[in-house]
Amino acid sequence: MKQLTTSLAIALLALAACRSAVQEPPVTSIAFGSCGHQDEAQPVLSLAASYKPDAFVFLGDNIYGDTDVMDTLRAKYARWMAGADFKALAAATRIFATWDDHDFGRNDAGKEYPFKDSSKAIFLQAFQVPDSSDRRKHAGIYDVVYLQQGDKRIQLILLDVRTFRNRLLYFDAKKDTMPAGFFYTPDYKVHSSPDSTLLGEAQWGWLKEVLQAPADLRLICSGSQFGITYNGYEAWANFPHEQQRMLQLIKETRANGVLFLTGDVHYAEVSKLEAPGLYPIYDVTASGITSTWSFATPNANRIEGPVMHNHFGLLRIRWEDDPQISMQIIDVRNNQRIEYSIKRSDICFK
Repeated sequence: MKQLTTSLAIALLALAACRSAVQEPPVTSIAFGSCGHQDEAQPVLSLAASYKPDAFVFLGDNIYGDTDVMDTLRAKYARWMAGADFKALAAATRIFATWDDHDFGRNDAGKEYPFKDSSKAIFLQAFQVPDSSDRRKHAGIYDVVYLQQGDKRIQLILLDVRTFRNRLLYFDAKKDTMPAGFFYTPDYKVHSSPDSTLLGEAQWGWLKEVLQAPADLRLICSGSQFGITYNGYEAWANFPHEQQRMLQLIKETRANGVLFLTGDVHYAEVSKLEAPGLYPIYDVTASGITSTWSFATPNANRIEGPVMHNHFGLLRIRWEDDPQISMQIIDVRNNQRIEYSIKRSDICFK
């Protein structure tokens, strides 16, 4: 009798465990990061691999190319990808990427960079982009990828903020007014001209079509920060007409579930941009695979951070009736430094 009771108890526990497993909502996890020097160890990538994310997105400055010699650029990619940390990540998950200035080829460069076509070819080869990809059929490297979780669909929108961008306007300390609250002299000032360009007309037209496609969550991946206020360095805020055009496009297309993943600045933070007639736009910045910075710039939209140590970002989507989206920053010592959660309904039109 005692043996029968024990067997029954074990069976009931097993049944309860099975029911719990069935009822547990599925989770999609997407890791991301930027700013890693190819000649340095990158334990952040091995750490990210240990989380076994469904994807990892490189947001730019994936190497520090900074050269007009294409053989040098190619060799830097090869050294990076031959490293144990990159190999661990590549073995653990799918990798997607866009670029920023240093892997584009020149610091803070835009469309004036004369080797952008050659640099593009090297980028596509390094990341093993198929010959059939649309990225090989148009100027620049912008692309959209779809991740599926059952009947749920995530767009990874990989923007190109380099190939078509106008030159930045230098800040002149002798002529220009120092912004209030700044404790440093800005490098750049705001483009006041409404025809200043960041994405270019072809990319804008493509993006409009992408935002009209069905998706449960849309992750817009940009090498430059989108949701911050002007800080005197590179950002969408240097091109306010383009920043407003993005917000207007989201409103025009009624695209629900937009969230930005960005890099560039050598620290991590979460920004929240609010605009009339639009749900809040969150921007999760993960920038510091190997790079660090001595201070965080002013950002009136910052709601979490900054994190000044090496790190990667992790987005976890729990597919409940109203999906929960957790924005996390994990530092190189495996400490969770930021965790900020929202519901999908928080980033939808009402």
